[in-house]
Parts: sequence; structure tokens; C-alpha cells
Amino acid sequence: MRVALPHPMLAVSAIVLAALVWAGGPSAVLAESAEEAGLRIATDARERQKGYGNLTANLKMTLRNKRGQESTREVRLKVIEVEGDGDRTMFVFDRPRDVKGTAFLVHAHKNEPDDQWLYLPALKRVKRISSSKQSGSFMGSEFSYEDLSAVEVEKYTHRYLRDEACGDFQCTVLERVPLSEDSGYSRQLVWLDQEELRTIQVQYFDRRDEHLKTMVVDEFAQYLDRFWRAGTVEMTNHLTGKSTVLNWTDYEFGTDLDEGDFTKTALKRTR
Repeated sequence: MRVALPHPMLAVSAIVLAALVWAGGPSAVLAESAEEAGLRIATDARERQKGYGNLTANLKMTLRNKRGQESTREVRLKVIEVEGDGDRTMFVFDRPRDVKGTAFLVHAHKNEPDDQWLYLPALKRVKRISSSKQSGSFMGSEFSYEDLSAVEVEKYTHRYLRDEACGDFQCTVLERVPLSEDSGYSRQLVWLDQEELRTIQVQYFDRRDEHLKTMVVDEFAQYLDRFWRAGTVEMTNHLTGKSTVLNWTDYEFGTDLDEGDFTKTALKRTR
């Protein structure tokens, strides 16, 4: 697996499990089920990512077909945390000309379906993306609308599977299963590095439980001495042979954004 996906998780290493056996015997290990361990890891990972406030970034989206032909798009990103709820995120397309001004807004929620809207400048209208349509392709890429929402712990069941090496890292592998019947996935396998709790790879399985896509995350950098962000995210579709690469740059934290910048009205004003 090459180690060169809007979240990282705390590892339960083999060393920790061994320590539990010696400290309390087999019953100490059995006291926490795989499901309980998975939920604990996912929850701890989310807590590590709280408190950034807001951020902006730029990204280049490269779409590659099965013959290797490429096209690129330039996009701006804005994200803000909302106390007691999920993040709010806006993507704004600047290039090429045929998508310039297109904007996508997500209001993520912890216990309810996310609200998503797409602004189409040619039609001068905002289109709501219903939860039943969020498994569709986002702007022709291998990312779905669902993939661009924040991964909220409460929207999945979680199960600890194992620890193993993944590239240069030692990783913990979790299985998470979407609770929503509208999800395009039956389950996801997530590799997280044990040292910094970063998502390294995610495998997505469709509703027939076939391995549909793989996302690989790379080129991490740390900001504010705490928050890790990726420089590259690549999604590969194994059924079509297509892939999409996101190259992230120019992260800025603590900007002057507020919740008024993440409304349907603001979506139409975006330039």
C-alpha cells in the first residue's frame, strides 16, 4: 500500500493490548469489545481535531481517466466550526472558465443528514442536494457529495479490527458502517497512524459490498503546533479505472470568517 479524507483516530496498539493481558489477565481485554474500542478510538480522534476555529485553503483538483488523460480545476475552500454541530464548508471553483463561480456548501450535522447546496452560475440558482443523491459524483470527480461531508462519529458504527504496518507508519485499522440508508457505502475500512492519529487510507465498499474506491492521504504538515492537514488526497475508483487527486496549499487558520459566510445567500454572492 502506498502512503504517499471534511479526520484521524487514536490507536489501540498490540503493545497496549499485551500490557492489559499482563496487568489484568484475559478478562481485562474482554472488558472492551471491538465495537467499544472502535467507538472510543473514533471519539478520541475527533477530540484531537476540535478547536481550530476556521480555515481557508486552495486546492488543485486533477481528474484522470483510465487512459491517463487529465484535466484540472482550481478551487478555494472555507471551513468553520459550529459549536454543538458539524462543520460548515464551502468550495468555490475559480478555473477553468466553464466551472468558474460554481460553489458548493455543506452544513454537516452530527445526528441528522447533512444539508448540501450547489450554486450554478449559468442558471443563477441554488440547487439542493438531497440526502438520497449524495452518493452521486461531485463535479465529475471520483469524490461523491457524501465524501465531502465531515465524518461525524455519530453517523457510523465503529469496530476495531487490527494493527498493522502501512508504509512508513504503524496503523490501526477500523471498520465503520454508515447508519444512513441513503449512504452509497455498505462499510469503510480506515487506516490511522498510531503516533499522530491521521487518516492514511480509506477503502470504500459499495452496497453490494464490492471494493469500489480507495482514498490515500499524503504529505502532511502541522499547523498551530497541533492540527495536521494533508497536502495530497487521491481517490481511485477500482471499477472505472478513474482517479481524482486533490493538492492542498495555502492553509490559513483563524481568519475573519463567521457563520454568515456559509449561508445560501452567501453561496450566490461568491466570486
